[in-house]
Amino acid sequence: MSAQDRINAYWTGRAPSYDEYQQRPDRFADDQQVWSAIWERALPPAPLDVLDVGTGTGQAAIVLAGLGHRVTGIDLADGMLERARQHAAAIANGPVIRHGDAVHPDFPAASFDAVTSRYLMWTLREPQVAVANWVRLLRPGGTVAVVDSTWFPNGLDNASEDFAGHYDAQVQAVLPLATAKSIDQTVAVMEEAGLRDVTVTPLTSIYELDRRFGVAPNHEHQMQFLITGQR
Repeated sequence: MSAQDRINAYWTGRAPSYDEYQQRPDRFADDQQVWSAIWERALPPAPLDVLDVGTGTGQAAIVLAGLGHRVTGIDLADGMLERARQHAAAIANGPVIRHGDAVHPDFPAASFDAVTSRYLMWTLREPQVAVANWVRLLRPGGTVAVVDSTWFPNGLDNASEDFAGHYDAQVQAVLPLATAKSIDQTVAVMEEAGLRDVTVTPLTSIYELDRRFGVAPNHEHQMQFLITGQR
């Protein structure tokens, strides 16, 4: 198995429990409201053509579609794609969900007004290549907007997540942001890929929600960040 195959297998296995947490009824409405505000501030007004890379269960893609954007979500983990398609089919004007590689998205140049991702950068192989390809997909003035954090600054081997057998040494070797100690490392990747006016916004609203409702199992309460840049 390649490193990416191992990553795909991990997230396919995690998809049911991951999705159940994302759909928690006690905080679902609050999440939708807060994430809608985050993405609304991150992007120009709708409607835009948006590509959500590493869409997972489609959480960001669904929120973006709810804001009036025309959204395509891609992922390589079949289990995640199955969940994302179920959610997309349940709403009007939902996102189109496709099998696709976030590093090398198979779309013509200048196909989108924005490329987004949520919780992808840390587990993204060749992030500078990936972001450069996202820039290629943007129309002039387009936006890349990603959300992530420094989830494992002490290394994946010390993480409370059960990564054994999937995020092994072979996988970790191709994920330069997996153990980032500062969000500035993600900023540097985006700048090196050709984006301008790269800015970082701490997501205090998500931090507050996590304080009120608790974080996902095996996670710590920590700040997440929105990083945006322009073509």
